[in-house]
Amino acid sequence: MTVIDISPSVMQFLLAFIVVAPLLGAVAALLPAPPGLRGKNPGQAVLRHGVTVTGAVLIAAIVLATGFDHDQPATMQATTDISWIPALGVRIHLGIDGISLPLLLLTALLTFLCALYSYFKLPAGPSPKAFIALVLVLESGTLATFAVLDLLLFFLAFEMVLIPMYFLIARWGGDQRRAAAWKFILYTLLGSVVMLLGLLLIGLKSGTFDMVALATDNGRGLTTSVQVIAVLAIGVGLAVKTPMWPLHSWLPDAHTAAPTVGSVLLAGVLLKMGTYGFVRILLPIAPDGMRTFAPYLAAFAVVGIVYGSLACLALARNGAKGDLKRLIAYSSVGHMGFVLLGIATMTPTGVNGALFANIAHGLITGLLFFLVGAIKDRYGTADLDTLAGATGAALYGRAPRLGALLAFAAVASLGLPGLAGFWGEMLTLFGAYSPAEGLSRPAFRTFMAIGAFGTLLTAAYMLIVVRRVCMGEHTPHSQLPPDDRTPRPADAPVRPTAAGSPPQLADIQTYEAAAWTPLAALTVLAGLWPAILLGLTDPAVQKLLAGGKP
Repeated sequence: MTVIDISPSVMQFLLAFIVVAPLLGAVAALLPAPPGLRGKNPGQAVLRHGVTVTGAVLIAAIVLATGFDHDQPATMQATTDISWIPALGVRIHLGIDGISLPLLLLTALLTFLCALYSYFKLPAGPSPKAFIALVLVLESGTLATFAVLDLLLFFLAFEMVLIPMYFLIARWGGDQRRAAAWKFILYTLLGSVVMLLGLLLIGLKSGTFDMVALATDNGRGLTTSVQVIAVLAIGVGLAVKTPMWPLHSWLPDAHTAAPTVGSVLLAGVLLKMGTYGFVRILLPIAPDGMRTFAPYLAAFAVVGIVYGSLACLALARNGAKGDLKRLIAYSSVGHMGFVLLGIATMTPTGVNGALFANIAHGLITGLLFFLVGAIKDRYGTADLDTLAGATGAALYGRAPRLGALLAFAAVASLGLPGLAGFWGEMLTLFGAYSPAEGLSRPAFRTFMAIGAFGTLLTAAYMLIVVRRVCMGEHTPHSQLPPDDRTPRPADAPVRPTAAGSPPQLADIQTYEAAAWTPLAALTVLAGLWPAILLGLTDPAVQKLLAGGKP
């Protein structure tokens, strides 16, 4: 069933356009604007260009989704297969199924919302031209990662996003931005070198780099020892990008230093590339190798869940001088731990839960980073002690709609039933209760219990954040010593209030509502109607895990 009947050739064009258009848009952004489009402000002209290109890509992705045959989500659709490097057997092979389509739509949506937000709130830094060009290159690389079906093309797309994200952090970031950018690039590049060796091993031993053919073969053309080595090598590179504990240490620094849109794209899109690689490459192509490492992957995953939550609790406590952006970054370590746990179960239930949690994390954490960026713009700081102790009635009293939306995103992140965060965590825990054949049930049930304990820790730190930031410490502003009063940028919007009350901050602005409302709405939609995602992913996961077996 398709919403709109679209011919295969048009579907092919749409997918190719989605991948290539941002790259062409990045080149165009660096060129001088035509006289009629320059307007009075050339900087605003290039920002409009970014909104236009990302909007066109989003529209194309939506049209592609409406033309997608939802009765056959396990079949690769909109495929293009052209020989590129015959000597190596590398082909330009594109296609989407029920696993990649939601990630494609999420990437297109988040990038458009970031471009829209940047049009009104561009981070301080060099020229807008370079900023928009980097965002568009980042979008092209991410979309290509989810659309390509050749191992070497996957690696090229996987690496394509590193340089633009490095410059977004290093040139438009905050304090310690250069150190954070270097840490990000070094960790990911070192992981990628090892991953490339694993991809080459699979391609040379099997005789093809085609991911569809390799998945159909289901590892029968590779010996167990080759699969084990390949999973170890590729898994390290993917685990760095995910990030998996203990390879996560670049993430908090990168998020803390990155500009708001950089944090949104890093959490909402880039982290998904690592877990997507586990599902698309390792599970179907090297199942024996994955079965060998699955218990260790699950163990690292649950350690990450608990570690991330404990780090957040430490940052959230009174007097810790914790940064709210850093806290949300550590929460991502825990949330991605649930994704890895679901993948490690090697069951349809667990893998579907992992894919659902991927999308939910992109929506919810993307919204959280938008909100934290707005709070930092208004207060001049993201320090939790300052936000809680020097804000009088805090967000509920000073910017009630902003406070309510932050509370909504927090309870969605902790997995409240009825919102998107619930289903992914629940399904991954169900998958761990009954893992795939050959995996130790007692071990995975222990992992399930530890993961369930992690959900309680998540609820604890998120509720502490809501209490402190949204409710505050209720210290009268007039009684605070001058050094303890909230630092506020000169351009932060303020509304006058009655004498003796803390000044009102401007509540959610129109452009902020436009950028944030889609994420909140989709969080509710996915929570109330999980079949909208599971109906796409489940048939594709079933086929992926079965491979070529009847």
